[in-house]
Amino acid sequence: MPLSDVAIRKAKPAAKPYKMADGRGLFLLVKPTGSKLWRWKYRVDGREKLLALGAYPEVSLTAARDATTDGRKLLANGTDPGEVRKAVKAERIEAAAVASDTFEAVAREWMARQDVAEVTANKTRWILETFLFPEIGRRPIAEVTARELLDALRKVEESGRLESAKRAKIKAGQVFRYAMLEGKTNTDPTASLRGALKPPSGKHHAAVTDPARMGELLRAIDGFTGQPVTLAALKLAPLVFVRPGELRHAEWAEFDLDEAIWRIPGEKMKMKAAHLVPLSSQAVTILRELHAFSSGDRYVFPGLRTASRPMSENTVNAALRRLGYTGEEMTGHGFRSMAATRLNEMGWNADAIERQLAHAESNKVREAYTHAAQYLEERTRMMQAWADYLDGLRAGGKVIAIGRKVS
Repeated sequence: MPLSDVAIRKAKPAAKPYKMADGRGLFLLVKPTGSKLWRWKYRVDGREKLLALGAYPEVSLTAARDATTDGRKLLANGTDPGEVRKAVKAERIEAAAVASDTFEAVAREWMARQDVAEVTANKTRWILETFLFPEIGRRPIAEVTARELLDALRKVEESGRLESAKRAKIKAGQVFRYAMLEGKTNTDPTASLRGALKPPSGKHHAAVTDPARMGELLRAIDGFTGQPVTLAALKLAPLVFVRPGELRHAEWAEFDLDEAIWRIPGEKMKMKAAHLVPLSSQAVTILRELHAFSSGDRYVFPGLRTASRPMSENTVNAALRRLGYTGEEMTGHGFRSMAATRLNEMGWNADAIERQLAHAESNKVREAYTHAAQYLEERTRMMQAWADYLDGLRAGGKVIAIGRKVS
């Protein structure tokens, strides 16, 4: 007698599993746990087979009967329903594997495993999301060809962003090499692209280092008529000469203006080591004035559209362009080159300068000593002397550069 929904619902579990037959090989297996499972018994080439059709009530009586009807149609055509089920399952597994092995999926997996500063991680993510994911992100990483990658990079190149194209190629290579180590691909297409892109212009981190031109730049900054927060960033940049990303991600919680010190946590630094920036009296004045504009914000230099994020990456460079300085003349990063060049020429201790620039030492013993000692007292004197020197240049008079001569 065929089953009914009423009979199935009334079926109670017993000490041992038992079957409730519906007919034509379909039956319900009632287990001691109370679960009710559909099973279909059929024959292929004289051999009896059993196919699981799901659990009741998720799979209704009607759905179970429909499944056996479909199965009998396959049998009539000489096809084993069980083998079809296996093939479908294999395709789903393969499709899921492909989805997890797309270029974007692998790239995000690689990024998650990188132990780098927040600024570096954000730049990497921006490069991948802006230039590579839209072009090859959904492609299985094992199938991405050198031609496809080159086409994506050429689009960046043709927009005039040669440095970005170069960086995108570097990041792509890192992702592909990670994928090779993880067994997700056998090749790195970037290896075939050597020389395929136009080299960026030879001038790297353009900077003004001539004292007379430095004075002109500082006076131009004083005359900037844009946003107060942008003006403060322009004024502070030459005084602290940190990396642009470190400046724009500065948070008020990192500053002690009474102690005149800026403590940058290691996760924000390129070299992953905490960094101390002694603040000159001029820098403290700028920050106290800025506090009136952004004291309630997390960031010292909040974005114009939303204070919950720092100012955009291009704000300082755009302001310099507005002042008439091209990218070949001066950049936000150029304030570091300016300070490094002039402080060395002024005779300050090279170790103190390098520590203030937060550079990595090539000599590991020297690096350990430099990092531990930090030269903080000397750096504090140096930062104040540097600020005073810049004031003199800004005033336009002849400035005698006073430094600590190294014997």
